[in-house]
Amino acid sequence: MPVTDYQGSTSSPFSFGRSLLSLRRDTTAIMPSGEEADLEAFQRHVASTLAELLPAADAGTGAGDASAAAAAAASGEEFLSAAWIRRLLEAFVLCQEEFRVVVAQARRRAGAQLPAAAERMVAEFHERAVKALDVCNAARDGVDQVRRWERLADIAASALGAPGEVREGQLRRARKALTDLSALLVDDAAAASGAGGVASFLSSHRNRSFGRARASPSRTAGSAAAASATASHFRSLSWSVSRTWSAARQLQAIGAGLAAPRAHEAGLAAPVYSMGCVLHLTTWALVAAVPCPDRGNALQAHHLPAAPPRAAFPWAPPLLALQERLAEEGKRKDRRHSCGLLKEIHSLEKSTQKLAEAIDAAPIPLFGDRENDVREAAAELAAVCEAMRDGLEPLERLVREVFHRIVRSRVDGLDSSMHNAD
Repeated sequence: MPVTDYQGSTSSPFSFGRSLLSLRRDTTAIMPSGEEADLEAFQRHVASTLAELLPAADAGTGAGDASAAAAAAASGEEFLSAAWIRRLLEAFVLCQEEFRVVVAQARRRAGAQLPAAAERMVAEFHERAVKALDVCNAARDGVDQVRRWERLADIAASALGAPGEVREGQLRRARKALTDLSALLVDDAAAASGAGGVASFLSSHRNRSFGRARASPSRTAGSAAAASATASHFRSLSWSVSRTWSAARQLQAIGAGLAAPRAHEAGLAAPVYSMGCVLHLTTWALVAAVPCPDRGNALQAHHLPAAPPRAAFPWAPPLLALQERLAEEGKRKDRRHSCGLLKEIHSLEKSTQKLAEAIDAAPIPLFGDRENDVREAAAELAAVCEAMRDGLEPLERLVREVFHRIVRSRVDGLDSSMHNAD
């Protein structure tokens, strides 16, 4: 996502849960007067926004606002689904906009120029946020990679979902699509955290399941080599970040030096720290959800910054609860070697494996229960592909929106610094 794509517009191409205009009206209404009241209201807003993201099972734990907990329980969105990731990104944009308002109000009170220490803290947050631009680029590339998987899976499902008798040509087309998909999954799993899951299943079964005894060894080897070449071609063209770029190292850079303000630090110290924690949570979840280079190492808990004191910040309990849930998902046996924790990716992997097993066990021509198994697996995979298509496009748009919001925020910060210098 090059910065030149940004046109400077503050309007989003889609609607947020709460519009930014109504957000500003709400902010003005609940911040009666005084810097202390402004900062306390900001902390409460961050807390309620994060509490709304808690899964229903966790909504009552760590959410101080009962209405926020009820909203979390009623959302109906599964944790780490594409819809949930979109809500997380929306939450970041809302918090960032509130933070911008808080800083602007502080500048007005200070006569347009903050104390040097406060300006330095705000500038440090902007620099931290700029490091998230690479994460947005990698996540956008990851979404595009998942879209390639979906296309291949849809080819396999469509070949076997047509009405009428399933013929050998349809099975060959489905096997070819699954072979190409397996090569991509193995390649991306190796780049992210080591091959495993459906990727290793398909790789180990490629010759037996998709080659069949009737294919000559040379032809089977040639097909596998062609699939690997296709995967390498996709990888060489798909990542806009450097080949040596690491999601784990980038998250460490975003969280570096992120520590709770000391007792004598007042003013904007707490809001800056709050936004740093929200930024790190958002980027960590993005890296965990979609394919990113070195995302396996990024899921390790030791890459997280020091935990905020629960009693000191109202948003700390829901934020820590979300971090703990993300860490638990990464440790699950069926997700440990996945290319991403996104619910739709997990469904695609399971449904693809189910169809591969059904094809492997099916005689030619198909008949009876074997044909029903193949058709059922193909229909399940087709439904997963449709759900994935519905979720990926709005997710990619929102990742782009976050990218441009960060750019705009940084430009505004530089403009303010230059104005203060004058």
